[in-house]
Amino acid sequence: MKKRPVYILTGLSGSGKSTAARVFEDQGFFVVDNLPLTLLPQCLELTGEGLGAGRDLAVVIDVRNRDFLAQYEAIIQQLADKGHLLNVLFFEASDEVLLRRYSETRRRHPLADAENLNAAIERERQLLQPVRGGATQVINSGGLNPHQLKELLLEIVGDSESSPLMLQLESFGYRYGLPPDADLVFDVRFLPNPYYISELRAFSGLDLKLQTYVLEQDDCRTFIAHLDRMLGFLLPCYRREGRSYLTLAIGCTGGRHRSVSLVEEFARRLGDDDIRVRIHHRDIGKS
Repeated sequence: MKKRPVYILTGLSGSGKSTAARVFEDQGFFVVDNLPLTLLPQCLELTGEGLGAGRDLAVVIDVRNRDFLAQYEAIIQQLADKGHLLNVLFFEASDEVLLRRYSETRRRHPLADAENLNAAIERERQLLQPVRGGATQVINSGGLNPHQLKELLLEIVGDSESSPLMLQLESFGYRYGLPPDADLVFDVRFLPNPYYISELRAFSGLDLKLQTYVLEQDDCRTFIAHLDRMLGFLLPCYRREGRSYLTLAIGCTGGRHRSVSLVEEFARRLGDDDIRVRIHHRDIGKS
């Protein structure tokens, strides 16, 4: 059976490995941070048989585990001989950049126990030279902001459009405030409120009878058509920019009737291989 790709994220402390790990995680990889190198073969077995099965693997291995250099070449060769597709990404930056980052974050360098920061950076650079020499790709993050680093990594692992966009559709009631995590918000209080129709008041937007009343109104059909076209343009743009998740919120007065009906409708329209839809009706149970 063909082995799945394995990405090893290594390199200098402060050079962007944590940012890279988050990018891989957003792309659906099973990510393990600070993995002892001796556990990598076992980790590959576990991800193949159950833990994270079916997902590509990315592991962060660096000098936080001080002994990994002594066994690095042997274990990497052992895994390569077994047919694993290993991609070693080595992250680095200049001394000036690393010193500035440590000054800004006030984090402690893993080799700074008995040395000052300058000496620790130089010591780590020397220790990792053999790893750098055998890397699949060396990434200098010094001139890159987090967004640029993410774009570079997406190019390395493949087209970002190959990973589906996680789209959360959320209904809410303006009475209870805006959802703080919403990226796009639409107000549908311009539609007639079913609350004032006695035979519909007890229903929610999950009920077919209520949905029919809301969705078949001319203004609602026009709104759906406009929003459909807008999302047809926006969602591919977000994916090209490397967005892995997006929250679209639709609000009405109480978050029980109109907004719920429209979220359910757009969930039916938008889910496909490129977009994975999750639904959250925040206020549907509130009075």
